[in-house]
Amino acid sequence: MLDFLFKIIALLAVFGAVFLATQAILDWSFSRTAHTRAINKRLKMIREGASREEIMSRLRKATPRQLTSLPGFLVGPAKKLEKTMMTAALPVGATQAIFLMMGAFVAVMALLLLAIGGAGIAFSAGTFVLAFALAVCATILLPLMVISSIAQRRRKKVEEQFPVALDVFVRALRAGHPIASAIELLTTEMEDPIGSEFGLVSDEVSYGAELTDALGAMADRWDLEDIRMFVVSLSVQNETGGNLAEILQNLSEVIRARASLYMKVRALSSEGRMTGWMLTILPIVAFLGLFMVNPEFYLSVAQETMFIVGFIGLLTLYAIGFFWIRKLVNLKV
Repeated sequence: MLDFLFKIIALLAVFGAVFLATQAILDWSFSRTAHTRAINKRLKMIREGASREEIMSRLRKATPRQLTSLPGFLVGPAKKLEKTMMTAALPVGATQAIFLMMGAFVAVMALLLLAIGGAGIAFSAGTFVLAFALAVCATILLPLMVISSIAQRRRKKVEEQFPVALDVFVRALRAGHPIASAIELLTTEMEDPIGSEFGLVSDEVSYGAELTDALGAMADRWDLEDIRMFVVSLSVQNETGGNLAEILQNLSEVIRARASLYMKVRALSSEGRMTGWMLTILPIVAFLGLFMVNPEFYLSVAQETMFIVGFIGLLTLYAIGFFWIRKLVNLKV
C-alpha cells in the first residue's frame, strides 16, 4: 500500500514539475514576443523605419477614389469593389484584382475550350455558353464571394472595436489629454483594423487636415454609422462646447445598446440569412462540382437548342433570386 502511495506521489510530483516548467517557458516566450511584436500594421511599419509619408501612402493605397473615367453604369460597381477590397485589406488593389480575375477567366476559358475540343465534342453555341458560365463561376463569382466574406468579417471587427476605442478615448480625455493626444493613444493601444485607421487619422491631422474631416473620411471608408455619430458629436461639441468625455460616454452606451439590439435581430433572422447564403452559394458549387465529376452530364445536351434557352433562363432566375434574397436578409438596425 505504501509503495502504491509513493508511486502516486512521485507521478504527481513529476507532472507538477513538468507543468510548472512548461508554464514558465511559455510565459517567458509570450512576454518576449509582446515586447517585439507591433500591435497593429501602422506601428509595425514605424518599427521597420518607414517614414510618415510612406505609411500614409501604403495605408491609403486601397482607399476608394473618384472614378470619373468610367462609363456611368460601371462607376457604382467599381466603387463598391474598391470599398470591398479596402475593407478586406488584401495585398492587391481593386484594379489589380480585376486584371487578375480577367486573366484567370481567359486562361480557364481557353483550357475549357481546349479540353472540350480534345474530348472530340463539336463546338456549338451551347458548349461555348457552358464554358463561359463555368469560367465566370470559377474565376469571378467565387473570388468575389470570398473577398466579400473577408471584408464583412473585418467590418464586423471594427464595429466591435469601436466602443472599446471610445472608452479608451474617454479615459484619455478625463485624464487630461487633448483630443489629438487621445487619438494618438488609440493608435498605440488598439489592434488592427481600427488601430491603423486611427493612425491614418492622426497622420492626416498632423499634415493639416481638420479632425472632423479626417474622421468623416474614415467613416466613409468603412460606411459605419457609429463613426459618423462620433464625428457629429465632436463637431457639435466643437461649436457649442460641453463635456466631451460625458458626451462620448453616452455615445458609447448608445452604440453598445444598438449593437445588442442588432445581435438580437441577427439571432432571430439567422435561419433566413443562412438559407440565403446556401441558396446563393450552393448552385455555383454544385454546378462546378458536378461538371468536374461528370462533365458529360452537361456536354451531352449542350448541342441542343433548348439547352441555351433553358441555361440562360436558369442564370436569369438565379440572378433575380440572388438580388431578392439580398434584399430580404439585409436588415437595417
